[in-house]
Amino acid sequence: MSGTPDGQGRAPGATLPAITERDAIPSVLPVAEDPGAPRPAPSAPSVPGAPPSPVTPPGAGHTPGPAPGDYRAAFNAARLAMAVVDREGRVLDANPALGALLGTDPGLLTTRSAADLADLHEDPRTWREYREVLGGRLARLRRTRRLLRADGHALWAEITVEPAPDSCSLLLSMADISDQRDLQGRLRHLQMHDPVTRLPNRSLFFERMTSALEAATYDHEGTGRIGLCYLDLDGFKAVNDTLGHRVGDRLLGAVAQRLIDCAAPGGHLVARLGGDEFALLVRNSTGTEQLCDLARSVLAALQEPFDVGGQRLSVSASIGVVERPAAGTHTTWLMQAADTTLYWAKEDGKARWTLFDPERNAHRMTRQALSSTLRPAVEREEFVLDYQPLVGLGDGVVRGVEALVRWDHPQFGRLSPNRFIPLAEENGAIVPLGRWVLRTACRQARAWQLANPTHPLVVSVNVAVRQVWDSDLVADVGAILAETRLPPHLLQLELTESAVMGSTGRPLQALQQLSDMGVAIAIDDFGTGYSNLAYLSRLPVSTLKLDGSFVQGFRAEEHPNPADQTIVEALVQLAHRLGLTVTAECVESAEQAERLRRIGCDTGQGWFYSRPVPPDRIQAMITTCPASG
Repeated sequence: MSGTPDGQGRAPGATLPAITERDAIPSVLPVAEDPGAPRPAPSAPSVPGAPPSPVTPPGAGHTPGPAPGDYRAAFNAARLAMAVVDREGRVLDANPALGALLGTDPGLLTTRSAADLADLHEDPRTWREYREVLGGRLARLRRTRRLLRADGHALWAEITVEPAPDSCSLLLSMADISDQRDLQGRLRHLQMHDPVTRLPNRSLFFERMTSALEAATYDHEGTGRIGLCYLDLDGFKAVNDTLGHRVGDRLLGAVAQRLIDCAAPGGHLVARLGGDEFALLVRNSTGTEQLCDLARSVLAALQEPFDVGGQRLSVSASIGVVERPAAGTHTTWLMQAADTTLYWAKEDGKARWTLFDPERNAHRMTRQALSSTLRPAVEREEFVLDYQPLVGLGDGVVRGVEALVRWDHPQFGRLSPNRFIPLAEENGAIVPLGRWVLRTACRQARAWQLANPTHPLVVSVNVAVRQVWDSDLVADVGAILAETRLPPHLLQLELTESAVMGSTGRPLQALQQLSDMGVAIAIDDFGTGYSNLAYLSRLPVSTLKLDGSFVQGFRAEEHPNPADQTIVEALVQLAHRLGLTVTAECVESAEQAERLRRIGCDTGQGWFYSRPVPPDRIQAMITTCPASG
């Protein structure tokens, strides 16, 4: 190549690799020449069109470039462990730093496989990328590996393989990062363990559980199952509140040690998930009996008193137990199932363990699905009303009807009130639902009145106590009566005995205002609640509806129950003396109806007269009065 050499004797365009600890030399190291051999003199600078300049004597103006032996000197003196590797993956040369790192003579490393030295063939992905670097299809490979020295000691090294500059070989370098890994390990331990109990914390527990699920799914030598005991200490908050958090922390540490002792024989993982919640993970479980035995041993261990800070403390625990195949199981589902089962254990009385029940869980999931869709269902008008007749016991004439709501659910079909009314009362959906029921029933009662002006029916609508507290029931009733043009005396509102008895303040004021408006007030299921008879005289009530349990003793004429008859007769007489009418619920036979009539009950309601039916069936009963079945 023609041109003017630079200050290091290089022709224009030529490059000289930088000498560093990582990329010290080209992979193929030339053999040092004899120092006494003559070297070619560098070319003199030239200017286009000018005659050649004389040769510059050594040491005048320019410094000669480093001899090839200088590269080997840098290679051997480098602190970074390095080896030159050919394209087949064989070590051509290794520097002393590499020999020191691996605890062997660097000369013994030549001709060795670089993949064996750096442990690059154990991981399929690493092996594939390493082969691509050897073949020139990938520029660099960098991995962290745990290596064994010749003396058996282990070290962590960062491995780099990359092509050497201006060479067809490659440079393998190893940097000892054992101290860094040790520090990272200690930091990770602090990060992944609970400082109070020294147990794995929630993060590490989920990591181990995920790993266990994956291993159980693909390990054909194991059982392919997994189990979890999720426990919560009962009443632990009281320890913190009365004795302080220091004593509480020491108690948690003592509890953790007993859990470790219970889990040790099976090698199960114990973790503190937070607060007073712990978990025991059983990998390759053998079935539910193994998990139940573990839960029993934990409860027995925790029943023994704890001596903490001079205090003798007793605690108990509630445990949710889940055991199932690992295939198809996700950590989220497993924890949700365990949490649900733990809730069941507490709901069932605490200080016990409860096994996950798929049917019970399905019922819970159904409850959640119904609860979350109640309000939208009201807006979509998925509810319908059926009506059950209230029949005069003396003449068999239909005097009124009770409106009973049903939910035509798009997924679960027609649902009876006991499936969704408690949920509606819990989440507040009873207010819009109750308003819809009231409006629909009043509209239907007005239609019956117009169709049968000589025989108007009273429509009875159930009202939840939450409707009184969470809405302006008086205003709602007044607006709906005005909207439907139903006379107030044709509307009766039913409230349960427990909701009415003892009412003060706003509920009592609402009942009084509704009564003053002309609306009838009935106490439903009377005789099963507080039965505060002294308070009954102060309520604006017009009707008592006897609970069906009183009527059951009236079923057989040949085996009458004198006590039932005495109680019902006394209640009827008391109600009549207070100016109230009495309706008997759950009348199922002619014998019951006759005995209730003789006692003096005013009306009856039950399957003897009719099941709840659509509005058109009620219209037919009105036109064929008196009704008898």
